[in-house]
Amino acid sequence: MLDIRFIRENPQVVKDNIKKKAQDHKLALVDELLDKDKELRDIKGKVDALRSDRNKLSEEVNKLKKAGKDASDVLKKVKDIPQEILKLEEDHLKIESRVNEILFSLPNIMWKSVPVGKDGSENVEIKKGGKIPKFDFPAKNHVELAEGLGIADFDSAARVAGKGFYYLKGDLALLNQALIRFAVDFMVKKGYTYVEPPLMLHEKEIFASMDKAAIEQSVYSIKDEDLNLIGTAEQSLLAMHAGDSVLESDLPKKYFAYSMCFRKEVGAHGINEKGLWRTHQFNKVEQFIFCRPEESEKYYDELLNNSVEILDALGLPYHVIEICTGDLADWKYRSADLEVWRPTTNSYGEVMSLSNCTDFQARKLGIKCIDKQGNKRVLHTLNDTALASSRIMVTILENFQNKDGSVTVPKVLVPYMGGIKKMVPKK
Repeated sequence: MLDIRFIRENPQVVKDNIKKKAQDHKLALVDELLDKDKELRDIKGKVDALRSDRNKLSEEVNKLKKAGKDASDVLKKVKDIPQEILKLEEDHLKIESRVNEILFSLPNIMWKSVPVGKDGSENVEIKKGGKIPKFDFPAKNHVELAEGLGIADFDSAARVAGKGFYYLKGDLALLNQALIRFAVDFMVKKGYTYVEPPLMLHEKEIFASMDKAAIEQSVYSIKDEDLNLIGTAEQSLLAMHAGDSVLESDLPKKYFAYSMCFRKEVGAHGINEKGLWRTHQFNKVEQFIFCRPEESEKYYDELLNNSVEILDALGLPYHVIEICTGDLADWKYRSADLEVWRPTTNSYGEVMSLSNCTDFQARKLGIKCIDKQGNKRVLHTLNDTALASSRIMVTILENFQNKDGSVTVPKVLVPYMGGIKKMVPKK
């Protein structure tokens, strides 16, 4: 969330940012927030004044009693003050709740060079890599390939768990693990610390990573318990330092995590197709960085380069798009998606997403850094997909398929596949 002091001092900047995101319905919230903020400060002033009066009157009561005089009138005033303070504090809590509600709904200040656009159709391509394959035969989609090879069973999974689940078998199960091991080794070589995080979090922590309304559509909650299945390891990695004040000399903290991820996928997309592209359960290796505010853009570039190197190593055709104002999530300062070509749809599909969230996430969980002089400030957080194995498997199957229905394994993964170079139908 935004810093209330920043909003107080820069209300027009906040409003201009809202206009750029085409969220004009939130403009009135800025004025309401400032009014409520003034009310809170006025109440605090009144409470402080009442406490001061209580102390003075208590001293007066003591003096009157010592002098043998009647202190009943003054004593009555002293006894009335706690009720007045209690009433003001109740008003403070109600107003504070509304202030926080507004703060959580206002978008992060965007990078000045975020492309202006109304929606995802106006995102801007900034890089391309790999070579789009040309087939001299009709390309099959990944479901046809996987079922033809006998390496996935979507129908049995749908029968026992519903749409959005799958059984991986034989070579495809090995490919899934090969991708995870490859990504883990890649990130270790980059000097990031490996973490295996909790797969469940309390509500406060799971909702800190992004907009509550957006995440509510994807989170699986455990009935009668304050526990929720994570949709990405980003949520657990962010929460790991909740409430911490980290020495700036210990920054950056570069982590990566492997985890299972769980998403309801309620809303515009839903689970409306068979296969691995959009699922309720998947495997992901996630990158995450905590850093000094002035260094977040440097690490944004580093994370992007990591993802590009992974796609280059796999030999997949891809492009990188800068997310425009109308498509940028409210908690992000800037963001880029890496999308891989799918020959069966003749389009690129998202496989990785990079975000600089500046201090927006960290402020929710009170994560700060301390300089040499002992001064504290909210640090910055960044996250990026290293590899989501299900979507990468889709793109490998579809881009590296052969006329006979077999699929060539990317060279970099062969050592992780026990030497298997090609996935072929089993007799």
